Amino acid sequence: MLAWVAAAGLATGNDNPPPGVKIGPSGLPIPRYVSLKSNRVNVRKGPSTEHAVAWVFSRAGLPVEVIGEFENWRQIRDSEGSEGWVFHALLSGRRTALVMPWIKEKKAIPLYESDSASSDTVAQLEPGVLGSVHQCDGEWCNFTVGNYTGWIEQERLWGVYRSEVIE
Repeated sequence: MLAWVAAAGLATGNDNPPPGVKIGPSGLPIPRYVSLKSNRVNVRKGPSTEHAVAWVFSRAGLPVEVIGEFENWRQIRDSEGSEGWVFHALLSGRRTALVMPWIKEKKAIPLYESDSASSDTVAQLEPGVLGSVHQCDGEWCNFTVGNYTGWIEQERLWGVYRSEVIE
């Protein structure tokens, strides 16, 4: 498997990127999900320190989507759709995800014992909860939040693509 495919968690079975994916100057696919390394990450209006800070992320581990690259800068988009530029060293390949951040009301989202909605529920998660993604099969992801590890339907996460396989 090609290095860029393995790094992105995209299992295609051939040497060509999937439709809609291009290879950036870093050799990695665009778009791709990554996470923030630090509790303080400046997001700038352009790809250099000469550009103003648009906002500051204040939580390590948040997932962001890399949608562009320029030298050592990555253009990112967050779960709310805001875009800006971040220095590459502040990003990690560790996969994390938010549980249904598009839902604003409190709602219980089940974390299951196995990759089946008929299995026992390990925990009930609220929208916006941050967790670590260990693997996904295109429909279900093995996911950890705090001391709870289980399976969640992939479409309920922001930080993984629909049908994406992560090994």
